[in-house]
Amino acid sequence: PCCGTWRPPSAVVSATMVAPPGLWSLYLSWTNCSCVGVNAGMTVSKAKGTKPLAICLMGPTASGKTDLAIELCQHLPCDIISVDSAMIYRGMDIGTAKPSQEELSRAPHRLIDICDPAETYSAADFRRDTLREMNDITSAGRIPLLVGGTMMYFKALLHGMSDLPSADPGVREALEQEARERGWGALYQELERQDPVAARLIHQNNRQRLIRALEVIRLTGRPISSIWQDKASRGQAEDGQNNEGIEDYTYFTQWQADESPSLPYTVVQLAMAPAERRILHERIALRFEAMLNAGFLDEVRALMARGDLNAGLPSMRCVGYRQGWAHLAGDYGYDAMVDKGVAATRQLAKRQLTWLRKWSGVDWLDSSDKLMSDTALKIIECRTTFNN
Repeated sequence: PCCGTWRPPSAVVSATMVAPPGLWSLYLSWTNCSCVGVNAGMTVSKAKGTKPLAICLMGPTASGKTDLAIELCQHLPCDIISVDSAMIYRGMDIGTAKPSQEELSRAPHRLIDICDPAETYSAADFRRDTLREMNDITSAGRIPLLVGGTMMYFKALLHGMSDLPSADPGVREALEQEARERGWGALYQELERQDPVAARLIHQNNRQRLIRALEVIRLTGRPISSIWQDKASRGQAEDGQNNEGIEDYTYFTQWQADESPSLPYTVVQLAMAPAERRILHERIALRFEAMLNAGFLDEVRALMARGDLNAGLPSMRCVGYRQGWAHLAGDYGYDAMVDKGVAATRQLAKRQLTWLRKWSGVDWLDSSDKLMSDTALKIIECRTTFNN
């Protein structure tokens, strides 16, 4: 039974002023009442004329996002969508720190194990699939909880796609044929001549982005960096922020144009990380050691034994897998593999934090705080726009 229409407080409250949340509605912008008891098995109804709620939980690798997400699912009727460019691959479980079967039984995750490691999956693919999953979740009266650390995916979802043209198979095949005949170095020199800014930002061994940059030039007659700059300038004008130039847009070189980037959701954005970098580094080292003890190298061996994978594939360039592959291929010893794997994971975490520090509209959580889940629930409540 419902007590009727809930009315908002007369004054704005801060997260620290809100009473500790219980199992009642914390998403009053799109429910009809605040008094309906809520637990993980219940659903909510959307108020007419409002956008459904979506929660983004972001943070660097090894910060504890999965644990918090599962905890939130115990208090809110959320369904989790993974935002992780490594967890999409089947057969890559240990090195990606996928949730265990016990964790998945408590809180199922969507968009994990959806691709074979031989396949590619773009940010455009992610946005399409995620919008479909979000619609399914909200249609069932539940809340999408997007959890992960692939900031490129979050950027694609929240801010839409770039103005780059769609990939052209014919142009790509022609470029790959030129690479076979002239060598990849010649193609990189061509990019240096036609777009020196992009050449500076794209490593010469990153064939995927090299192909994309040259493809855009041939399709549009414009350097890809000029399109990045146009997008960056518009973004700065729209949100009043300094996005620090086009460097951010090196991540968007495979995106397709999207004419309707606006996300039809009320989005609450949470970011979590330990207060001290030292703590995150310790967690990274301990997790890498745990992965090795759990049989990570055997997992890499099984992938190598397939015969259809190579070290240049996006799946095998994932942090940890790249170093494990190189070690098993004889490029360096075990200790060097461990050192390189931990260092690469730290660099990944640093890049993720760099993205998040420039992110607008995000609320930060201290992942070492024992009351973090309560704090997150309070923020969700306060960040939600209340209806009269």
